[in-house]
Amino acid sequence: MNKPPIKHLRWYIAVLLCLASALNYLDRQTLSVLIGTIKEDLGLNNADYGAINAWFLASYGVMYAVSGVVIDRIGTRRGFSLFVSGWSLANMLHIFAATVGQFSFFRFMLGVFEPGSFTGGMRAVSEWFPMRDRALAVGIFNAGTAFGSMFAAPVVSFIAYYFGWRAAFLVTGGLGFVWVAAWMVLFKLPKDHPRLSEEERQLILADRSEESEQPVSLLRLLRMRETWGCVLVRVLTDPISYFLLFWMPLYFQHSHGFDLKQIGMFVWIPYAVAAVGNIFGGAMPRWLISQGWELNQARKTTMTVMTFLMPVFCVLATQVSNPALALAIVAGMTFCHASWGNITLVAEVFPKNAVGTVTGLGGALGSLMSALSQLYIGRVVEALGFAPIFIACAVLYPIALLLVQLMIGKLGVTRKV
Repeated sequence: MNKPPIKHLRWYIAVLLCLASALNYLDRQTLSVLIGTIKEDLGLNNADYGAINAWFLASYGVMYAVSGVVIDRIGTRRGFSLFVSGWSLANMLHIFAATVGQFSFFRFMLGVFEPGSFTGGMRAVSEWFPMRDRALAVGIFNAGTAFGSMFAAPVVSFIAYYFGWRAAFLVTGGLGFVWVAAWMVLFKLPKDHPRLSEEERQLILADRSEESEQPVSLLRLLRMRETWGCVLVRVLTDPISYFLLFWMPLYFQHSHGFDLKQIGMFVWIPYAVAAVGNIFGGAMPRWLISQGWELNQARKTTMTVMTFLMPVFCVLATQVSNPALALAIVAGMTFCHASWGNITLVAEVFPKNAVGTVTGLGGALGSLMSALSQLYIGRVVEALGFAPIFIACAVLYPIALLLVQLMIGKLGVTRKV
């Protein structure tokens, strides 16, 4: 007998994507949580750590573009399986690292596969959600990055404390293969999914009846102003993402004297708040739309509020000495950063057959800029501390918002490509 339809199935797909991005960030954040312990064990310094991160972001940047093309060519289902399996294995291989070169190599391999989570996730959102739901769907999907970072601190610290830091890489990497098994069973396209109700199928497919299934030429996309707007926004804001991700555990060790146990107990808090920010950044525009606002006005109003709050928190972070207050301020930064929704812009402008490629291009250049920034951050922190980095973050979001207005233009209207 046929099984009955699952109500609101598209939101279950969003949760599945959320779990993928959570595992993605759990794996990449494992090193960030453990770096203080590893530095003592292996004799590394902050510049070494910055260089190791740069190798990760260099391959991540190149493969962000490649992964978008791969996802658009072989499809979301097979592409996701390939990339999640690859990064899970790469993370497990960190157990063999003992030198800067070896860590750099395994981080490089991790960076080869991890971008597929975001190019694949954006394509899945464009396949499963109507335009009005996409900001919230991306918020749920992208909230996984915060959940992964949040759980990394207590989970990784617990495993490392009792079983050693190498065991943490083995366990966190192994979880990815469990997700792949679930993905292959549960994910199909809306037009083919046997558990999708006809009513929801029509809702999903209603606003893309004329969209082509054929991938769009990269050269054609590069001629569009909107493509470069999405790309440049990522170039400006992705370095902030990786600063908050890779350096906050070390910031609390360096500036507020946290040990490994305190990192596990408290540093998950800003990442938990980031998860709330991801969902808020999609839910608030959706609520405003229900009150009669246009999608463009609702999204840009939310982004503008976050843009003005972010510099306030960045400046405050340079002044505070109380650890509890510092946690609250950094949580404010992660909330604003997540609510801004830079990764959502592509799905609000481009059709599904171009989303993977444009997302990949933006992620590629954003990651390459982030790789360069990691080299800069490592040297600046070693010489001057964290204050100059927080000040640099404060000025980037107003510039990014200006680029959204001037180069991307109206959101919620799919461009013809």
